[in-house]
Amino acid sequence: MLASFEHIVPKFPLTWNIATLAEPGFHSVWHFHPEFELTYIRAGHGTRLVGDSVGDYVPGQLTLIGPEVPHTYVSTPGSDLHIAVVAQFRSDFVGEAFFDAPVFESVSRLLTASSRGLSFTCADARMSRLESLPPAEKTLELLSLLLDLSRREPTYLATDQRTPALNRATAGRIEAMVSVMHEEYASKLTLDRIAAAAHLAPSSASRLFSQCTGSTITTYLNVVRVNVACRLLRDSDRSVADISVECGFTNLSNFNRRFRDVKNVTPREFRTRSRIEVHE
Repeated sequence: MLASFEHIVPKFPLTWNIATLAEPGFHSVWHFHPEFELTYIRAGHGTRLVGDSVGDYVPGQLTLIGPEVPHTYVSTPGSDLHIAVVAQFRSDFVGEAFFDAPVFESVSRLLTASSRGLSFTCADARMSRLESLPPAEKTLELLSLLLDLSRREPTYLATDQRTPALNRATAGRIEAMVSVMHEEYASKLTLDRIAAAAHLAPSSASRLFSQCTGSTITTYLNVVRVNVACRLLRDSDRSVADISVECGFTNLSNFNRRFRDVKNVTPREFRTRSRIEVHE
């Protein structure tokens, strides 16, 4: 089976693409393409799926995803404008076998490692400047950025195992399940409801979601709910108990447990830390 495919055409005279996306929200489109993708999040919070990895995206995050790796970004409901700078390029965008030269050995290793998805937590405003440069300078700056990233320590996102490829129908079912979880997270969302969105039996939906994302449906739904809770904890003075109910958790102790599972801190600790960071 092959995945839901995105066809990318470079804009002359560039041999690669660069674009800034500014939208009220990024919606689930589970897809892949033969290009490398470098995404810098300037604003917004949400959930990032890369291969069999499920995690957050936050401002200042830079992610490099290799060719043919299924991925998507889905915004946290109710959050503000989302801005991402996205560069997409093939391995030969500056010439055949360019990165085979010994002087670029570290970049070659970086590109190979991107088959697992790589995340860099330090903000890099150079991505934001790329679009304003003339074409030649754009390409030189992208090369410089890749060289810089090859000298940093990334966080590996997906496992060594290759994510199963998807046909368009399967990708559509994953998108449907992801979408209903983001739209109805605040309700008592059941496995039956999620499976029905994909026109599958509950057991088939659970198996398919796990095979394609590396996450169970329950784990993914908890991530969505916790991400919404993070926004409310950060941006409001509402009580932790009220926030837990709004995010779809049945009781406060369950909310605290699931929040710690995802964030490794309690909701109260998260609120305190986020407010300290704002005032620094």
